[in-house]
Amino acid sequence: MTENLLDARAVRVQFGGLVAVNDVDFNIPTGSIVALIGPNGAGKTTFFNVLTGLYTPSHGQVDFDGKSVLGVAPHKIAASGMARTFQNIRLFGAMTASENVMVAMHPHLKSGVLSTIVRTPKQRREERDARLMAKELLEFVGIAGVDDEFAKNLPYGDQRRLEVARALALRPKLLLLDEPTAGMNPQESATFTQFVHRVRDQRGVTVLLIEHDMKVVMGVSERITVLEYGSKIAEGTPQDIRSDQRVIEAYLGKSGTEAAK
Repeated sequence: MTENLLDARAVRVQFGGLVAVNDVDFNIPTGSIVALIGPNGAGKTTFFNVLTGLYTPSHGQVDFDGKSVLGVAPHKIAASGMARTFQNIRLFGAMTASENVMVAMHPHLKSGVLSTIVRTPKQRREERDARLMAKELLEFVGIAGVDDEFAKNLPYGDQRRLEVARALALRPKLLLLDEPTAGMNPQESATFTQFVHRVRDQRGVTVLLIEHDMKVVMGVSERITVLEYGSKIAEGTPQDIRSDQRVIEAYLGKSGTEAAK
């Protein structure tokens, strides 16, 4: 096991004349909870998309678990242990909660097409185990009892939790959360902060999140990286970021600094 689970060096993403990510160095220590923050348009989601293989950087290197992921297809990166959620929820609305979670287990299932069609004893046993695992994950994220509910019928907050359950079904080493508390009320956000710690402590999953809610960021993160116009302007502990004058001017402002306390 390497000290850093993820190591990105001099990552640049350029769309024509627009530099969306400007030579960013970034690493995630194994077992940590790290946040990426910054104003809208700072390049946060673009950087996420580089890490997960949706974008190929114009320049730079990204290593995950000791291996380069540049040019690797997103589904192969996911299968290697990097799972993510999206700012806009992307569930299969016409599938049940349990089925949504089971879909993500596919890379770890061994039954082939023929055994699935014939429904061999081994395939039926594997499917039964997958359903039990889905049930356990739904309980873990706090939405027990919704197994047979269609995803589109779940309340917004439960859909957010279902998306996390589906990501955990990939058995990730690294979980990337893009605006996980968007649309949540303050109580739900506070509960989610505790949940992120449980994911790390009980499941051994390293976590990277993009988040605008400064109470969540300061309450959950061990290290925070700040982007502005695609460049890294600060990095450090929550205490460091809270008092960094450049971050206050670029992003937090006086009201944001108060909210982060």
